[in-house]
Amino acid sequence: MRSDANIAGPMADPVPGPRTESGDTSAGGGAPRGDAARETPPPMDDTPIGRAAQQAVEAMNRAGEGLPRPAQTRVMVVANQKGGVGKTTTTVNLAASLALHGARVLVVDLDPQGNASTALGVDHHAEVPSIYDVLVESKPLSEVVQPVPDVEGLFCAPATIDLAGAEIELVSLVARESRLQRAIEAYEQPLDYVLIDCPPSLGLLTVNALVAGAEVLIPIQCEYYALEGLGQLLRNVELVRGHLNPRLHISTIILTMYDGRTRLASQVAEEVRGHFGKEVLRTNIPRSVRISEAPSYGQTVLTYDPGSSGSLSYLEAAREIALRDPHVEQAQQAQEAQQAQEAQQAYQGPPAQPAVPFQTPQQQPLGQPPAQPHQAQQHGSMAEGQ
Repeated sequence: MRSDANIAGPMADPVPGPRTESGDTSAGGGAPRGDAARETPPPMDDTPIGRAAQQAVEAMNRAGEGLPRPAQTRVMVVANQKGGVGKTTTTVNLAASLALHGARVLVVDLDPQGNASTALGVDHHAEVPSIYDVLVESKPLSEVVQPVPDVEGLFCAPATIDLAGAEIELVSLVARESRLQRAIEAYEQPLDYVLIDCPPSLGLLTVNALVAGAEVLIPIQCEYYALEGLGQLLRNVELVRGHLNPRLHISTIILTMYDGRTRLASQVAEEVRGHFGKEVLRTNIPRSVRISEAPSYGQTVLTYDPGSSGSLSYLEAAREIALRDPHVEQAQQAQEAQQAQEAQQAYQGPPAQPAVPFQTPQQQPLGQPPAQPHQAQQHGSMAEGQ
């Protein structure tokens, strides 16, 4: 367990440049600088650029906030058999964002190209112990995991070129579909999230990931061919759930490479939201040069350019994912129900008086007028007086 001082990670403030404490003032007695100056941002104009600027300011103000820790480790499989949709980019940047929010995150690189390992800046040449040794040689996962530089709480199980032949070697092994699951379960270090970066195929490596995980995260590119091949992935998820992993379900859809200037991106986003509903994150990942440049420096966009639109979008997406934890959702629903009940009691007036039931007059025999109780009582009193 880390101390409270480190819960936000080393990148609590995503804005580059030196910062002062919120209570510091300039030498001439000026207004406070730093975080205090950002607590009440000026109102933005109601235009697309103004709304985007307002969202960016809000995201920067929330960056570094500690998020609820999951009650148990959430294993998320990042998969899409279509290449070029941003699987690896989404995996490493979401992992870094969750770690900067205070979580302990492990990235498992199952792609033989090792792009996730490169983007995280970990060593993955041929002689380095890798996820291949875990799957084929049954080596413990703890012997291959490496800490990610510059991001506290983020770790990576790298992939090497040896993983390219693992598909063939796994065919003859016992329990070939569940070897990754057993390795993750035997890992003794506490983890909040495990994100598995899958190759753009539906072979044994992807099946191992689907058996090991409980949640599937699908990145979808906001372009014309975005939904091609998605049906086959959904069918495979159903097959794995029916035969190997009943816990598996699609929990998150994230829209990547979104360009709000084009009608096509808006149409694809609208179609995806209409089909998948609440599984789609509200946050779209924009098409950004900074996101594309970061891996060439062995970094995520969170450390390469913390103030960029891509960095802020991934921070918001990670926040949404963290709050989608079933245990957190149940706690929020219970809290909202309690608040609604308290508000109803506060605004409720005095208890209403019970309504007096309507009494019908007693039926009289035919031919006789109905009795008049007040007149009868008055005649009786006069008789007593006489």
